[in-house]
Amino acid sequence: MNALLPVGENIQMGYRQRIAADVASVMEKMCCQPILFIGSGLTRRYLGGPGWDELLASVGRECPLIEREYPFYKQSLKHPLLIGEEFAKLYQQWAWDKGRNHFPAELFTDGVNEQAYLKYAVAQRLLAITPVKVEDIADKHFQAEIAALKNIRPHAVITTNYDKLLEIIYPEHQPVIGQSIIYGPQILFGEIFKIHGCVSDYPNLVLTKTDFDDFSRRKQYLSAKLLTYFTEHPLLFVGYSATDPNIRAILSDIDACIPRQGPPGSLIQNIFILEWRPKAGDHYVPATEKVIEVDNGRSVRVKAIETEDFEWVFKAFGSERPLNAVSPKILRSLLHRSYDLVRHDIPRRKVEADFEMLERAVSNNAEFGKLFGITTINAVSANSVMFPYTLTEVARKVTGREDVSWNAAQPFLEKIKREKGVDIKSSDNKYHCVTRTGLNPNSVSRKYSDAFCDLLVRVKNGDMYELDL
Repeated sequence: MNALLPVGENIQMGYRQRIAADVASVMEKMCCQPILFIGSGLTRRYLGGPGWDELLASVGRECPLIEREYPFYKQSLKHPLLIGEEFAKLYQQWAWDKGRNHFPAELFTDGVNEQAYLKYAVAQRLLAITPVKVEDIADKHFQAEIAALKNIRPHAVITTNYDKLLEIIYPEHQPVIGQSIIYGPQILFGEIFKIHGCVSDYPNLVLTKTDFDDFSRRKQYLSAKLLTYFTEHPLLFVGYSATDPNIRAILSDIDACIPRQGPPGSLIQNIFILEWRPKAGDHYVPATEKVIEVDNGRSVRVKAIETEDFEWVFKAFGSERPLNAVSPKILRSLLHRSYDLVRHDIPRRKVEADFEMLERAVSNNAEFGKLFGITTINAVSANSVMFPYTLTEVARKVTGREDVSWNAAQPFLEKIKREKGVDIKSSDNKYHCVTRTGLNPNSVSRKYSDAFCDLLVRVKNGDMYELDL
């Protein structure tokens, strides 16, 4: 330490150096990018967003049938989940009476869940504080910190937040919302797993006791699906308190699933929890470990980071390796297409596989890279990766039938056009692109993305959806 610095600064500098060295050691040992678990504290930090109680209190003030102040409901019902249950009933009554003009027309049918009105109000509250891009965040003090957070380039992000802050921080990561995590395709790379739902699909937010009871029945399947992440990656919790019920539930499942090294209660080497702490006295030494009670008398020990400045922590988890510059969207598409080839297309003989060429490629690192175009990737090859399907392939993927042609997908396109006023095929966008195939301007090839397939599945199932062109 530098003896010329005040005692407090010496302690802080030594603390940061020890934490950064430990993070570097874990990252080097595990040889992969970290997983980020993000809680509402990050939205509060960057957007001034509300906590759970504050969110319910703010929407409670908008409904005239919620006549008492929020502390009354907190005193009577104790838990935000139960308060959400009560508010949902009152919001439904108001919506079907004098509050109809405050809600979209599609909510007034018998197929809509009775709690959708409260969830719509919650979604609107969060959308109102979320900027379109990172640069629009009002408090410029955090710009360097957010830049360091972006530079982590996480393998994946898992969050209990409803808002879309993470989508603007990591625009090339793919949001995977709610039950899609459990029933969707194989987990790959570059996703934002929104386990409690998203404002973009507000009817399915986990907000009330009914929602949470349903989520609790499914969360062990979720934990099992994320087990590889827990065991093979550094994990950083940000925006949670160590007492947060969400973090305790997640850690409980991790503790139950991960093969442990050492006796019960031993430190989990790859899990860090970052908590905000204001500057303390000169002789205060921040914690480096934390014991968190989970359930059934069990507890887990994880690595703790306490600081009021997150930038140095994010820099410790960041990396300058060249492949980090590769688009997560392209990598995810490569992996997804490879998975489909191995799992479906080759076994069903839908494609002709040159196994001699494949054998040569997998036996040589350089040739294996060329197999995926890594050494020669350009805009054309990237486009092929991101838009791999013809409309016939889309129709078969969406319907689950091999005997249909392109026109089986057309009714869903027409429905989108009627309901949203958008012809997806009229422009290049996230779902569709056009490539000329000859001198004739009308000679073109239309290709479609995985996002387009997912969209049509939602339209086919009658689910609510939004376009993200």
